[in-house]
Amino acid sequence: MAAVIFNIFVINKSGGLIFYKDYGTQGRLDTNDSLRLASLWHSMHAISKELSPVGGCTGIELLEADTFDLHCFQALTGTKIFVTAEPKTPGIDNLLKTIYELYTDYVLKNPFYEVEMPIRCELWDLNLALAVRKDSKTSLVGR
Repeated sequence: MAAVIFNIFVINKSGGLIFYKDYGTQGRLDTNDSLRLASLWHSMHAISKELSPVGGCTGIELLEADTFDLHCFQALTGTKIFVTAEPKTPGIDNLLKTIYELYTDYVLKNPFYEVEMPIRCELWDLNLALAVRKDSKTSLVGR
């Protein structure tokens, strides 16, 4: 059975949502909900680093719920990429790293992109869709 990815979010180092992609009907969020979730996740991630009893904690990497898992990758620059998917979906860590590589290749190297601003780049969109579909264990629901 193929796993399902619900959403992909990219948050800048200030906590602003700069990219959101919805892949399913179950996890579909409206614009305000996606902004709230990104802001809430940024805050929880920052607080968890400060309150962690473990030294060198970099924040929450996985949040498991009954109906979804939220996986997070934070780059050294402070940019966070997180994905919501079906519980126990394998290979999400590799997908997050691939998404970050695409972000650096197609967004940050784009001379017309302003750092920390919403991502509007056709090559990013195309390559992100290919990367998500490339994983044979992942299927996209909806669009």
